[in-house]
Amino acid sequence: MPGMRRYAQVRRDYPAERTNTLGTAGWHTVFNLLTYLWPKDDLASRLRVGIALIFLVLAKVATVYTPIVYSRAVDALAPKEAAFIAVPVALIVAYGLLRVGSSGFGELRDAVFSRVQQRTVRRVALETFRHLHGLSLRFHLDRQTGGLSRAIDRGIEGMQTVLRLAVFNIVPTLLEVILVTTIIWKLFDWRFAAVTLAAVAVYIGFTTSFAAWRVRVRRVMNEVDSEASSKAIDSLLNYETVKYFCNEEHEARRFDDALARRERAAVRVQVSLNMLNLGQAAIIALALALIMLMAARGVQEGSMTVGRFVLVNTYLMQLYQPLNFLGFVYMSLKQGLVDMEQMFRLLREHQEIADRPGAISLAAHLSEEGAGSVAFEDVHFGYRPDREILKGIDFEAPAGRKLAIVGPTGAGKSTIARLLFRFYDVTEGRILIDGQDIRDLTQASLRAAIGVVPQDSVLFNDTILYNIAYGRPGASRAEIERAARLAQLHDFVVSLPEGYETRVGERGLKLSGGEKQRVAIARTILKDPRILILDEATSALDTRTEQEIQAALRNVARYRTTLVIAHRLSTVVDADEIIVLQDGRIAERGSHSSLLAKGGLYTRMWALQAEREVRAEPTPELDLT
Repeated sequence: MPGMRRYAQVRRDYPAERTNTLGTAGWHTVFNLLTYLWPKDDLASRLRVGIALIFLVLAKVATVYTPIVYSRAVDALAPKEAAFIAVPVALIVAYGLLRVGSSGFGELRDAVFSRVQQRTVRRVALETFRHLHGLSLRFHLDRQTGGLSRAIDRGIEGMQTVLRLAVFNIVPTLLEVILVTTIIWKLFDWRFAAVTLAAVAVYIGFTTSFAAWRVRVRRVMNEVDSEASSKAIDSLLNYETVKYFCNEEHEARRFDDALARRERAAVRVQVSLNMLNLGQAAIIALALALIMLMAARGVQEGSMTVGRFVLVNTYLMQLYQPLNFLGFVYMSLKQGLVDMEQMFRLLREHQEIADRPGAISLAAHLSEEGAGSVAFEDVHFGYRPDREILKGIDFEAPAGRKLAIVGPTGAGKSTIARLLFRFYDVTEGRILIDGQDIRDLTQASLRAAIGVVPQDSVLFNDTILYNIAYGRPGASRAEIERAARLAQLHDFVVSLPEGYETRVGERGLKLSGGEKQRVAIARTILKDPRILILDEATSALDTRTEQEIQAALRNVARYRTTLVIAHRLSTVVDADEIIVLQDGRIAERGSHSSLLAKGGLYTRMWALQAEREVRAEPTPELDLT
C-alpha cells in the first residue's frame, strides 16, 4: 500500500535507536547543543551564561535556607518563648526576604538566559536551513519536503525545551535534593536522610524506566505525524492533478489513514503520561507519610520540637515540587532529544556535492571577452550504479555559440543540463568551462555563471516584482523593468490592476504557462549569466505563445553560450550545432540542414513532427528507440 511504503521510507530515513538511555546518538546531540550554548566566537553569550549560573546558585541557596528560618520562627512562637516577640518578627521578615530572593533570582536567571536560548535556537535552525540547501538534488528527490519541514520544526521546539528545562532545572533540582538530604541528616538522623534518598532513588528509577517506553511511543507518533503532514502537502501541491482525476475522496482516505495512526499513537502518549504521573505521586506520598510518622514519634518522645516537625514536613513538601517537576523535565528532555535527533541527523547528512579544497572562482575569468565555452569529454553518468544514462558524451559549445541537444525520451538530454549545473558529478570523464574542470570551481561561482530556464518554471508565492528580482536580489526597479521588457512581459504586467505588486499564487498558479515562462526569462535576464541553459523552455506552450517566448529567448541568448534542450525541432533550426542523443550516446551531430541531408534519426524526427503539425496535433515526446 502507498501509505505503508511511505511509512517505511520515513523509517529508513530516520531509523529508531535504543531509547532506554541517552545512547551514543543522544549524548552526541547533547554535546552538539552545548557547543552552540557556549560558542567560541561569542563572548557576550558566555558572559550571560555565567551570570545566569550565579543567579541560579543564589536562588537555590535562598530556597534551601527558607524552611530553616520558618522552623525557627515556629519554635520562637511556642508558648514557653512567647515573651520574645522581636525574635519571630525578625525571622518572619527574613523568611519573607528569602522567599522573594528565591523567586526573584530565578526570574533574573531566566531573563538573562533567554537571549542565549533564543540565539542558540536561531543559530542551529539557520545552520540546518543552509545545510539543506547545500545537500544534493538526489537527497531532496528522495525525501519529502513536508517531512523535512516537520523535522526542523520539532527540532527547534525540542531545543527550546531542552535549553529551558534541562540546563537550569535538572542539575539545580539534583543539587537541591543533595542539600536537603544533607540538612535533614545533620538536623535529625541518618534514618530521615535514608528514607529521603530511598524515595528519590525509587522515584528517579521509576521515571527513567517508564521513559524508555514513552520515548518509543513518542517516536512513532512523530513518524506518523510526518507522514500525515507530507501527504497533506503533497496532495495540496498537486491540487490540479487531484481534480483532474476526481480523487478528492481517495486523498482524504489516505490522509485519514495517517491521521488515524497518529490518533492511536497520541492516545498512547497521553495514557503513558497519566500512568507516569500516578506512579510518581504514589512514591512521594508514601515517603512523605513515613517521614511524618517518624517525626511525629520524635515530637511525642520529646526529642524533637514542633518547629523541627514543621521543618521536616516543609522540606519534604518543598522537595516534592522539584521532584515532581524533575519527572516532567526528564520526560521533556527525552522527548526534546527525540525531536532534535532528526534535525541533528540532517546536519550530519553527507554533502554529496562539495567544493574541493582550494577550489577557484570562475567569476573573474568569465568577465573576459570571448569566455564561456563548454565542453563534455567522454562523460559517463548514471543516477544508479546499475543503470548508466550517459555513455561517453563528447561535444564542445564555443563561447557565444548556440548548441542544441535533441533526442527521444530518456536519451539523457536533461541529465546533461543537471551535470553542467553540478547537481550531480560525472561518474567518468569531465566537464570543462574554458578548459577548467567544473569540479575544481566553487559551486557558487559556477552557478552564478549559468542561467537556466526550465520547462516548468516554479515561482514563489509572492509578487511579480519579487519573482523577477530573485534573479539578482538588490537590483533596482529600473533594472527589473528593463528585464521584463526584454522578456516581453512589461506591457502585460502594467496592464494588471496591481502591476508589479500582483501576487502570483502558490508555485505561480495564478499566471498562465506563457506568463510564468516570461517571468522566468525576465529573472534569468536580470541574473545576466554568461552561459544559458534552455531546458525545453517552450515545449508545454501553444504555437503562438511559443513564438512569442522564442523571441524573448533570442534576446536572452544573444552573445551568450547557449545550450538548448528541446524535442520540438522547429525551435532549434538556428542552432550553430545540433546534437542528437539516442540511448545515452551521440547518434548524429551537425547543423539543421546537414542533419536533414543525412536522412537519419534527425530526419525521421523532423518528418514525424512536421506531419503532426500539419494535423494540428500536440507534439509529444518521441520514442524512436
